[in-house]
Amino acid sequence: MNLTANDIFSVEDKDRFNALALSIFKLQAQNCNVYREYIFHLGVDADAVTEIAQIPFLPISFFKGHSILSNSDPVEISFSSSGTTGMVQSSHHVTDVKLYEQSYLQAFTEFYGDVTEYCFLALLPSYQQRSGSSLIYMVNDLIEKSRHPQSGYFLYNHDELLKTLVDLKSKKQKTVLIGVTYALLDFIEQFDIDFPELIVMETGGMKGKRKEMVREELHEQLTKGFGVKAIHSEYGMTELLSQAYSLGEGIFNCPSWMQVLIRDTNDPLSLIANGRTGGINVIDLANLNSCSFIATQDLGRINPDQSFEVLGRFDNADIRGCNLLVQ
Repeated sequence: MNLTANDIFSVEDKDRFNALALSIFKLQAQNCNVYREYIFHLGVDADAVTEIAQIPFLPISFFKGHSILSNSDPVEISFSSSGTTGMVQSSHHVTDVKLYEQSYLQAFTEFYGDVTEYCFLALLPSYQQRSGSSLIYMVNDLIEKSRHPQSGYFLYNHDELLKTLVDLKSKKQKTVLIGVTYALLDFIEQFDIDFPELIVMETGGMKGKRKEMVREELHEQLTKGFGVKAIHSEYGMTELLSQAYSLGEGIFNCPSWMQVLIRDTNDPLSLIANGRTGGINVIDLANLNSCSFIATQDLGRINPDQSFEVLGRFDNADIRGCNLLVQ
């Protein structure tokens, strides 16, 4: 089956999602060498898989030291995870970067509206100072596509960021401030601003700069410091080409081509019912050319409305740069 971006990003209902997921599973079980070997060692017959619950999820750690590719096209770009010195980084080799671009642009539009209506401000010093960040790739593109003259990065120049925010507020300009957690906290320790219409989107991560905080405490400080009602978040990582978004309270929703499932912490090959806490598995159909079925090292639960919460990490998991706040 020759699947296209249009197939992936036009998913409208559960039946279509499930059908596409199964088709992609069959394709990747055959063409992704690492995934095929993993399935073989589990003793799973890929041809006998007929429903989502039977699909094996590849542990995210396989992206360290392995090339997870399901086609032979040239790699256009490789994204790498952040990490402390000496830590083995994950690499996601992307053979069609347009899948990533369409994923984040369409998801932003679904959750927030037209990109061109916004000014994007980025406070991402740890990401900006290294290469290979998929987040920086996305933010660069959002800044460019916004076409707003004040869109841009602020490394440690908090005075300039404050002036820009005050000016944008006076113009009633729709604005997104996307920032790594510790940098947002650094800013509000210097300045207070009352900008209720501002979308503050924290990407998680103290990067060893501060002690970890529970989400409620963190968001309370940030809402007060920026004068907003809620703090938005994105749930994304190097190994995924899609992101889920939270518009507040740490409650995340996926775009239509992405789904979160919860696995049993004692039996990682089994899924558990909504409302129970377990390991987060992600189906990301945009990962068409790598692997769409990823077992993360995050703990979470799914709510009755299919939204989900991230509740922490497995104890032996590496400290990583995605949105991982232990509650």
